[in-house]
Amino acid sequence: MEIRKLLVANRGEIALRVFRTCRSLGIGTVAVVAPDDHGSLHARSADETVEIASYLFSEEHIRAAKQTGADAIHPGYGFLAERPDFAAAVEAAELVFVGPGPEALAAGGDKLAAKRIARAAGVPVVEEGEPDEIGFPLVVKAAAGGGGRGMRVVREPSELEEALAAARREAKAAFGDDRVFCERYVERPRHIEVQILADEHGRVTHLFERECSIQRRHQKVLEESPALGGDLRAQMTEAAIAFAQAIGYRSAGTVEFMVEGGDFFLLELNGRIQVEHPVTEAVTGVDLVAEQLRIACRLPLQVTGCYLEGHAVEARLYAEDPRTFFPQTGRIERLRLPDAIRVDAGVAEGDEVGIAYDPLLAKLIAHEATREKAR
Repeated sequence: MEIRKLLVANRGEIALRVFRTCRSLGIGTVAVVAPDDHGSLHARSADETVEIASYLFSEEHIRAAKQTGADAIHPGYGFLAERPDFAAAVEAAELVFVGPGPEALAAGGDKLAAKRIARAAGVPVVEEGEPDEIGFPLVVKAAAGGGGRGMRVVREPSELEEALAAARREAKAAFGDDRVFCERYVERPRHIEVQILADEHGRVTHLFERECSIQRRHQKVLEESPALGGDLRAQMTEAAIAFAQAIGYRSAGTVEFMVEGGDFFLLELNGRIQVEHPVTEAVTGVDLVAEQLRIACRLPLQVTGCYLEGHAVEARLYAEDPRTFFPQTGRIERLRLPDAIRVDAGVAEGDEVGIAYDPLLAKLIAHEATREKAR
């Protein structure tokens, strides 16, 4: 199987990032653009651009792929990236979906199902159950999603009813599924994730770990790699591989863990490319998008072991008020980005930043011999 032309069912910096790898591999690129997004950088950066009604309509991406003769669709992150029904629709249209199969997405995306699979595979999870069983503080979580949506920390029994109702409303709006559950709240854990690659022949490997503990409103703002060493790294990477194998995973993915002292617990599986993937690329020398494309072509995994070189730090650049951190809009009158480090940008000078999409403008990635130099 060969991919000659790829449609990216996304926008912004991740669309541009995928286009860059496609160009290096000689693959044609197709951008899609919503009616309110015509001025965006990604829309003028691909070989072809097709207007669609919305980034959230799976049938529109498939129509655009058929219209342009694309062989495959890359979902990026966000929007439809982890929707099993989108993966299934792409495959039903006889197009290549550059990501995991719908069954693995469904199993990994449902937090309760993922917990059951993880336990059976010997992967540690935080106990969930009825509030009177697990006690307080506890956290209410959406069963069908992540990213902090549908999530409420409850410290007192009197707060529970309101938190459950609010979490259900938010989960319904974000994921179309109002199922929530309660689990023990782990106070101020480290957030460590393991990057994996898996092919359809059952081979799974890891590309070490990333530290993602610096967050605001459950959203990561700064990431780095590596983050661990010794026995804990060995145990966590082994657990990540075991979980991926248990759900029959394929493509690039991230297994996220909470770390409390010397203990760790499965948080979730992200069945897509991550915003913070460049720090892993920097310290391993592996192009994760290229590997996604290779695996999508049913080729066997070629990254069977890699080594760490130096340290990488990524900082996200947002269109936000620096005092309130609320998203801001307007024209980018002046933009000067550094040329001594890697920059994955989704905007250019003169572009308009609107209210409809994520305020992430760019990512700055430094790679140096030591953590201090990278920082």
